[in-house]
Amino acid sequence: MDGAGDQLVANPERSREPDDQGTRKRRPDTPTDRLAERSLEAFDELFLMKRGGQEIYVGPLGRHSSHLIKYFESIEGVSKIKDGYNPATWMLEVTTTAQELSLGVDFTDLYQNSDLYRRNKQLIQELGQPAPGSKDLHYPTQYSQSFLVQCQACLWKQRWSYWRNPPYTASRFFFTVFVALIFGTMFWNLGGKHSSRQDLSNSLGSMYAAVFFIGVQNCSSVQPVVSVERSVFYREKASGMYSALPYAFAQILVELPYVFIQSVSYGVIVYAMIGFDWTVEKFFWYIFFMYFTLLYFTFYGMTTVGLTPNEHVAGIVAFAFYAIWNLFSGFVVTRPVSYCYPLNK
Repeated sequence: MDGAGDQLVANPERSREPDDQGTRKRRPDTPTDRLAERSLEAFDELFLMKRGGQEIYVGPLGRHSSHLIKYFESIEGVSKIKDGYNPATWMLEVTTTAQELSLGVDFTDLYQNSDLYRRNKQLIQELGQPAPGSKDLHYPTQYSQSFLVQCQACLWKQRWSYWRNPPYTASRFFFTVFVALIFGTMFWNLGGKHSSRQDLSNSLGSMYAAVFFIGVQNCSSVQPVVSVERSVFYREKASGMYSALPYAFAQILVELPYVFIQSVSYGVIVYAMIGFDWTVEKFFWYIFFMYFTLLYFTFYGMTTVGLTPNEHVAGIVAFAFYAIWNLFSGFVVTRPVSYCYPLNK
């Protein structure tokens, strides 16, 4: 019967009646004990289960829980309720597993062989038959709102979810600024040096290392967030609130401004510290590639969570592809170049 008391709507006040000797008896202050007698009076019927989800009483309560008390007192060996005793507390005390072992009975078997059980089954059968002339419920659409309204609702939900999650959004921004300062210091003023192949390799390496490093961080940090949101999505989709497509669109759209701010903050710092050519075209090309590269890393992290049971498996799958992307990105293993030399005749 653990947890049965928590499923009843309880009044916070406790009723304590004097015992036969005129003294007040204080019982342990537990959630079950706080069930007042009038809390049961708020209901017409009671669905009582024991551990394991097995029914032991399903039926009317009656005035002052008279039907409930009559049912359990009719079981041989069950102690009678005392005058002024809380019926909710008494009910939970006499139906514990220890009481079953002590009496040598199974309350589930007793209920399933009772007239109350047969009455409930008959009532279910009667209510399960549609009335003559009735029609099945029919709705013109599966969801109550249009696709656009679903997208707006999901986007609104995701926006507030991200805004109220600074450990993810704010920490990602500060991490990006920190990495930008580190890489800007490491590759200080190398952007304007093109005199040798090594200088050009240094400039490309600065961009490659930064994109890959921040991209992996984005992919790893988004996985726990999506994993938590997925549990909410399963519940809300099952209740018919929205379909999967609006949720996916909202999840993608909400990342766009955050990744854009991340790309611009990183791009401005690194572009200035490395000393690349300050032309509008080159600067925006730099921001463009940074932005979309960080986006596909972030979306890849979402995809791994969607295709795997949990975030831990997603991290393992993502790590395998990091190595493949790093190897075949074109920087570690470069494209072979053929050289043609003129033949002297």
